[in-house]
Amino acid sequence: MLRRTLRLSAVPVALSVLLAACNQPSAPSPQATRPTRSDDQMLASIRAAGDKEKSAIDVNPLRDPGVAALQDAADGDIRTGQYDAAATKLDQALKLSPDSPDLLQDRAELAIHLKDYASAEKLAHRSWELGPKLGPLCARNWQTIAELRQHAGDESGAVSAAKWVQQCHVEGLQRY
Repeated sequence: MLRRTLRLSAVPVALSVLLAACNQPSAPSPQATRPTRSDDQMLASIRAAGDKEKSAIDVNPLRDPGVAALQDAADGDIRTGQYDAAATKLDQALKLSPDSPDLLQDRAELAIHLKDYASAEKLAHRSWELGPKLGPLCARNWQTIAELRQHAGDESGAVSAAKWVQQCHVEGLQRY
């Protein structure tokens, strides 16, 4: 009789262990464990990459007054959170100056605000193709690409783009 009682008391314990195992959450997917960065964090990182390079080399072509006015108005819209209005103004500026690397990069950063990540990467790459390939604009181009590839889960692409950011750096001249 004692043996029968021991066996029967073990059944509920074993059953509860099995049920507890079934209720355990599954291991999170790699996508779920990857921390996602907000658009503001991505943009801060992009601007920081450009600011870091400003002391070495900075190529600033002369700006068309009409394009400059549209660009300045778009900057004002961005500061007030009116991203659609800013996009309209930058698109108008790009019609006047379609091969302007700085306008293309500004539009790429605005595309991030608008969550149009595919266009943002294309615009940043086009800006790099037309730009000086050194200095702050180059660093912003490649940091944009790195951030967007990381956002898409392309770790190897993000690492590769981050290496390009470093190639934008030019040592300043030592002056005594």
